[in-house]
Amino acid sequence: MVRATTIRRIARFGGVCLLFSLVVVIAIAKAQAANRHIVVVAVEPKGGATVDKEPFPTDAMPPGPGYVLKQPDQSARWEVSAYVFMPSQVVVDQGDDVTLEFVGINGAQHPITIAGYDKSLLLKRGQVGRINFKADKAGVFAIGCATHQPSMVGELVVLPRK
Repeated sequence: MVRATTIRRIARFGGVCLLFSLVVVIAIAKAQAANRHIVVVAVEPKGGATVDKEPFPTDAMPPGPGYVLKQPDQSARWEVSAYVFMPSQVVVDQGDDVTLEFVGINGAQHPITIAGYDKSLLLKRGQVGRINFKADKAGVFAIGCATHQPSMVGELVVLPRK
C-alpha cells in the first residue's frame, strides 16, 4: 500500500520538474534570435517665424548641409530646418535578424551607411530601401547620411547576448 506521504513527495517532485521545465523553455525562448523590422524615416522638420514675432537668429548654424537657415523672404518670414532620421536610435539584441526599412520623405537622396556592419544604400525621396543583416557584433554603430552632415546621424545599438 502506498502511503500518503509518498504520494505528496511524488506530487512535489512532479511540481518541481514542471517548474524546472517551464524555466528551461522560457530561457530557450529568450536565447533565440528575434526577427526585427524597424522603419526609419528620412525627414526634414521645419520651423519658422516672421521677424516681427521672432528676430532672425544671429548665431551661425553648424557647418554642413544638414542644417538649413533661410533668410527672411519678402513677407519677412524666415525658416530653419534639419535633416534627421526618425527614430535616430535603433536597439536590437545580438543575434537578431534585422531589417531596417528606410523611407525617403524629404531630401532628393541620402547615401546611408551603417559603420561596423559594412552596409549601405542610396535612398531617394519617395522610395523605400531595406538593409538586412544579422546583428552578430555587440556595440554602438553609427548610421549616417553622407549628404546631410552633421545632423542626419543615428546609432544602431546591439545589446550583448545575455
